Amino acid sequence: MPPPQPSQAPGQTLGQTLGPDGRLLFLSRAARMFSYGFLSVVLVLYLAGLGFGEGRIGLLLTLTLVGDTLISLWITLHADRIGRKKMLVLGAALMVVAGVPFALSGDFTVLVLAATFGVISPSGNEVGPFLAIEQAALSQLLPEDRRTGVFAWYNLAGSFATATGALAGGWAAQALQAAGLAPVASYRVLVFAYAAVGLILALLFAKMSGAVEAPPAAIGAPTNRMGLHASRGVVLRLSALFSLDAFAGGFVIQSIVAYWFHVKFGVAPGTLGSIFFAANILAGLSALYAVRLARKIGLVRTMVFTHVPSNVLLILVPLMPNLPLAIAVLLLRFSISQMDVPTRQAYTMAVVAPDERSAAAGVTGIARTTGAAISPVLATPLLAIPALAGAPFLIAGGLKLLYDLLLYRSFQASEVGKSEGA
Repeated sequence: MPPPQPSQAPGQTLGQTLGPDGRLLFLSRAARMFSYGFLSVVLVLYLAGLGFGEGRIGLLLTLTLVGDTLISLWITLHADRIGRKKMLVLGAALMVVAGVPFALSGDFTVLVLAATFGVISPSGNEVGPFLAIEQAALSQLLPEDRRTGVFAWYNLAGSFATATGALAGGWAAQALQAAGLAPVASYRVLVFAYAAVGLILALLFAKMSGAVEAPPAAIGAPTNRMGLHASRGVVLRLSALFSLDAFAGGFVIQSIVAYWFHVKFGVAPGTLGSIFFAANILAGLSALYAVRLARKIGLVRTMVFTHVPSNVLLILVPLMPNLPLAIAVLLLRFSISQMDVPTRQAYTMAVVAPDERSAAAGVTGIARTTGAAISPVLATPLLAIPALAGAPFLIAGGLKLLYDLLLYRSFQASEVGKSEGA
């Protein structure tokens, strides 16, 4: 069965549907997620190689996400008024601010400051202000009936880039080590590369036109401190639920899962890169099939009915007796894990007014980042205890199932949740 295509005018390609600015947004997404992918495979290995224990590593990952949350909150809430392009360039600069000190210093205090005030991804997933602002810009550039389909392709581009980055990062580190470089030095090369991607992103964002900016009428609309007005209630409800989901996911961010495979089965960096290459490819494809399912059963049902089996599989990963079975279950989980992502993004954009989209995407995104920020400091100490090393998977899967039940109970009766499709 071929993957569904995003809605577009007859004879139009995806690139024509997006236009120049949309293509730049897709390209920036791919470049950013590529860097997140290669960094996430080696980040915890790098920190461990610098001599930090699991407790300190967990604290650093948590502070990284806390800093991203606070900075992203300010940027996304002011993006429509100050300028989306300017804020995207600022976010790219903060990647450089994080990457350069991480590469140059082994001092814990320096790394904490860089992680807190810069933008760095320990998860392989989106961090920083980019996703919220890009979603708002894409929503503005596209007709409503094309939104879910294009969001699916947008997520596919990110997943493929993350997959390629994970593959490249893992095997690059292993090749550098085979050439005689010490493990820590090989990982440091990748951290420098991460900072370089920040510079590339700044150039891409600077090339976008004024069409991505918020409409003038929206800038003058009365809002509260969060940039919301009529949609405040539903956005806060969604934010609370998304925060729970992200808190659960924070126990199994990609860098932690990579470290678990390394410690549990002795998996080398190159093999780790291959595992997460396959995982992210499958995740990206799953987002495409969500479009067709959403047309049939609605956005909320698609979010929940695909998420539940994904979380059951997550719980099963640490229960597998050997590496091949653990990899197989992980990959099966990823094959349906992202079907809720484009539907979640489209649902959020559908239930808010156009002039609230940057703020709504920002608030829900910040809620996710806040939830995810707490988990690593709780998860990493468990990895140091052999009997509890698999506990992060069990905790994450259980909490995610709770999120699914609460989401369905809260929003399944929504008219948009039933009928708003691709």
